[in-house]
Amino acid sequence: MKILIADDEPLARARLRAFLSSIEGAECVGEAATGREAVEKSQTLQAEVVLLDIRMPEMDGLEAARLLLRQHPRPAVIFCTAYEEHAVAAFEAEALDYLLKPVRRERLIEALRRARRMLDRRTLDQLERALGGGPRRRSHLCARLRGELRLIPIEEVAYLHAEDKYVVVFHSRGSDLLDESLKQLEQEFGERFVRIHRNCLVARDRIRGLRRLPDGGMGLELAGVERLLEVSRRCLPSVRELVESL
Repeated sequence: MKILIADDEPLARARLRAFLSSIEGAECVGEAATGREAVEKSQTLQAEVVLLDIRMPEMDGLEAARLLLRQHPRPAVIFCTAYEEHAVAAFEAEALDYLLKPVRRERLIEALRRARRMLDRRTLDQLERALGGGPRRRSHLCARLRGELRLIPIEEVAYLHAEDKYVVVFHSRGSDLLDESLKQLEQEFGERFVRIHRNCLVARDRIRGLRRLPDGGMGLELAGVERLLEVSRRCLPSVRELVESL
């Protein structure tokens, strides 16, 4: 991921540059000290992400962000600033994230993950348009393993389980982490998966039946999955109805 750092303070640029050097997949392709320079360098360097300060000479970051929106391809803008009061204006300029100084490494990584997801989706949409038609439902999920992409066919997915900030996808070849929310996946693949718990979606065609758990609750049996998956009380009526209809 090609990243441009735009900040009029050399120490702030050095801090971000040091963070990026330790983040796998992140490449600092250049630096800018003014808003105008940020716009010009973003275009010439084909930056995918711009880490943008707000108060800079010649042109402030908000104006620069509005000009970056017009570039093609448009870079993801992540504001890095000491001023909380510009957050609303920043998101009106379609910023992807808003980090307060001193920027923490963990927070920067989180913002870059969001940028990576946005860029991955954009690439997929462009490919689908090139093949004909607009964006369509994906046939694969995209996981990252040690910086590399791993494509998982949807038909191989048994279930999806939310854990902390990630979703674990369990499939025919094992399991992987996804940088997507369970809610987003349910909205996109609701015809294929059914929710059995607030943290779990299962493939409808893998369902084999309901069985009582040792604690008295109900568990769902899936083809190819050894353990029973807990069904919440809230989801049980709809899941029971689905099982009876199979």
